[in-house]
Amino acid sequence: MQVLAPLGGVEEARRFYADVIGLEEIERPATMGGAGAWFRTGSQQLHVAEHAEFTPAAKAHPAFELGGPDLDALAERLDAAGAAVQWDERLPGSRRFFSYDPAGNRLEFLARA
Repeated sequence: MQVLAPLGGVEEARRFYADVIGLEEIERPATMGGAGAWFRTGSQQLHVAEHAEFTPAAKAHPAFELGGPDLDALAERLDAAGAAVQWDERLPGSRRFFSYDPAGNRLEFLARA
């Protein structure tokens, strides 16, 4: 999965994804060039890269599955950090919400029943 950040936005994204969301930051190979940060959650990775012609992803988004108590705790951390938490009940058999990273990219978090 990849999300983009505006020029100069990687450090803010790094703090958000590591400190608020709780993803593990992993080493990003220097050969990738440009500014960016990589994170791991389970067997998945999230890559953040700066892009000069940045536009937030308002519809397309990564989705992260968590356990029920973890979902509630994350919603509380996001709210405390000033990030929007928009609960959505349209997916049967799950609890989920949407939020946005500091660059305005849409994110989905869900727990299955």
